[in-house]
Amino acid sequence: MTANHLRAALLAPLAAVSLAGCGLNSVPTAEENVNAKWANVQNEYQRRSDLIPNLVSTVKGYAKQESTVLQQVTEARANAGRVTLNAADLSDPAKVQAFNNAQNQLSQAIIPLQRLQEAYPDLKSNTNFLALQSQIEGTENSILVSRKDYNEAVQAYNTRIRTFPDAIGAKVFYGAKPKVPFEAAAGSQNAPKVDFNAAG
Repeated sequence: MTANHLRAALLAPLAAVSLAGCGLNSVPTAEENVNAKWANVQNEYQRRSDLIPNLVSTVKGYAKQESTVLQQVTEARANAGRVTLNAADLSDPAKVQAFNNAQNQLSQAIIPLQRLQEAYPDLKSNTNFLALQSQIEGTENSILVSRKDYNEAVQAYNTRIRTFPDAIGAKVFYGAKPKVPFEAAAGSQNAPKVDFNAAG
């Protein structure tokens, strides 16, 4: 073996270790984790969206005079369905914020619908309503967990692409951009006031 072949044979493993140490594999792995967590968020939002028409239909039979609440929920669901966000858009803060706002509006619209049972005792005893309400509440909790998991994956990814040595591979090989985490929408920390005693 010549000296050049020996040198090449010794440098090849060193080059492989160097490339592995600069995010060649870890950056796409972290990005795929973000995308998988995002798919979970989308799945939970879709489940909620699928449950809402059944809840609205059940309430309609008991609370015909609450058509404004029912209409607001239906419109909020339609609006939330129009705002889409795919994995490729997760680096665009404006798109993430628009999606977040639409989903938050739907969350806020559901609250009065769920509380109609207080004004309509017959509705409180309807097993279909109670089952749907329980499913939506469970889905809302699942959304919170999925968003938390997504935010943790985004934090790990963003940290990885910004710290040495992975930042080298992230920029040189992938042109990686930070992903946008979910943030609470303005006013979402304030519970809406529901008054069923107001004249209607």
